[in-house]
Amino acid sequence: MLSLPLAGKAAAFSRPIKPVPPSFLVKAGKDRFNKPILYKGVNPNLVKISAQDTNGQLAVFEFIGLEKTGPTLHLHLKQDEIFYVVAGEYLFQVGEVKQNLKAGDTIFLPRNVPHTWLQLTDKGQLIYQVQPAGKMEAFFKKMNSFKGRPSEEEINKIHQEHGMKVVGPPLSLE
Repeated sequence: MLSLPLAGKAAAFSRPIKPVPPSFLVKAGKDRFNKPILYKGVNPNLVKISAQDTNGQLAVFEFIGLEKTGPTLHLHLKQDEIFYVVAGEYLFQVGEVKQNLKAGDTIFLPRNVPHTWLQLTDKGQLIYQVQPAGKMEAFFKKMNSFKGRPSEEEINKIHQEHGMKVVGPPLSLE
């Protein structure tokens, strides 16, 4: 009788185990796949850890800001984001709350809460993660594929196709 519970546990251990992905290193200023994505055609938005590396559980990016810019006010339907400011100063809006962040600061942006940010300094750098990874890499690649600024209709459609929704304009310096 004592062996019956153990027999059930042995069966649980015999299930195939997913292989652990190999470790890898992405050097400073480099993209995981050596194919940097330029945010708004200017600012490197580097993939550090891809959704492909984590079975879609996590994606990590490095944003190198070369201009005072930021995204539209938007929300992610199924993803949380965490931003860490490496350099520069940023204004973040989460819901109705606006906060200035400087190097060393971290902010959590929960799913389904409108948010945006604006780089306030000429140069800046962010490390941010999206969890689960969703379709963020595909979103950045799609937005980067336009030769000029996409129409508002195109922007809204692309956001929707990638699990996000535009809910307002970007922050401005004025």
